[in-house]
Amino acid sequence: MTRPSDEWIGQVYDRYGAALYRYALMVLADPAGAADVVQTVFVALLRRRSRPDVDAHYLRRAVRNECFTALRVRRRDVLASASPLLETMEGQRERPAERLALEQALRELPPEQREVVHVKAFEGLTFQEIADLIGESINTVASRYRYGIEKLRAYLR
Repeated sequence: MTRPSDEWIGQVYDRYGAALYRYALMVLADPAGAADVVQTVFVALLRRRSRPDVDAHYLRRAVRNECFTALRVRRRDVLASASPLLETMEGQRERPAERLALEQALRELPPEQREVVHVKAFEGLTFQEIADLIGESINTVASRYRYGIEKLRAYLR
């Protein structure tokens, strides 16, 4: 049962939960793993005795750390999930073949490149914001993005 003093966690989840899940899904390419990561982050926040000062940057960083922890412990031979990585956008004409091809191409990227492509293309972060988020230089971030986009183009040809 939620204590009255813990109601803030629901508000934080309502505001950031869906975007954090999409981010974790893109990094892990595993829907169940992404849900577990987001849950782990929110449970950790709730376990603190007082309401922490959280914002999108803090939460995304926490999710990123949990994702890469999960990747380190995950066996390398895990088969790709059959669950979709991309959500259907309202008002968009559904093109199943294109969507499937893009999802497969995204799965082929290393997690670090997939992460940068996601936050740049789908969340609109700048290279500097991404560099701050992941603790890498802006040149490293730009390179990961460029290599990721090149691999996607090559795969989709």
